[in-house]
Amino acid sequence: MTGDEGGQQSAAARSNGVQSVRRTFELLELLAERGPLGLSGLAVGSGLPLTTIHRLVGTLLDLGYVREASPKQYVLGPRMIHLGERSARSLATWAMPHLTRLVDDLGETANLAMLEGDEIVYVAQVPSRHSMRMFTEVGRRVRPHCTAVGKALLAQMADEQVEAIVRRTGMPEHTPNTITQPDRLATELVNVRRQGYAIDDGEQEVGVRCVAVAVSDTATRIAISVSGPAPRMTTDLVRRAVPTLNRTAAALAADLAGAGSG
Repeated sequence: MTGDEGGQQSAAARSNGVQSVRRTFELLELLAERGPLGLSGLAVGSGLPLTTIHRLVGTLLDLGYVREASPKQYVLGPRMIHLGERSARSLATWAMPHLTRLVDDLGETANLAMLEGDEIVYVAQVPSRHSMRMFTEVGRRVRPHCTAVGKALLAQMADEQVEAIVRRTGMPEHTPNTITQPDRLATELVNVRRQGYAIDDGEQEVGVRCVAVAVSDTATRIAISVSGPAPRMTTDLVRRAVPTLNRTAAALAADLAGAGSG
């Protein structure tokens, strides 16, 4: 075998390996967003051949990253929890300086949250320097329909994905202001897409107001928000907060992109 032939075979092997990794993560992301799914559902969602999906899912089952929820229906497995926890800690590290500047600029509590499965998880926070603090705490899980960060992230998704999440989670009422009807949520998300930000006006907790924007162009669905008591979260403060949140989201996305390329 000549040196050129050996180099070509090595390059081909690397190309096949990278393709397998890409396909594996496509399947994991499909299960995260739409699971449980069978092999045919994964084939439709990914466009991959059934033979390829069968091979990759079998490997993921053996490693514990996928499990069988019911006969021939697959969901993410328990080993993904570990990866999710590590990812959240990494996100928190990168986000803290940005959240700190939000508090310096706006004076209210700044939060970073991510969509994990069908739930919103708060992964980082810099509290307001006011004595009155918010309900939010790192690690708390909430449904997305009743929070500004949740609505900001749902607005980034296709309508059928939102409908599937709502069917699985329901829309329980937390306060008299909570949106509990799918059609009202759909209308709310249209407004969020149009204006570029989401508001929680006492929908998760009475007397608490929050404004949030999604962080675009990241591997994980994340959003940042500023929250505070309704008397302090005035219309004027929200108006000032939106461009500041957008600048912060862009800066955080750039930092995360740089971290991923390093």
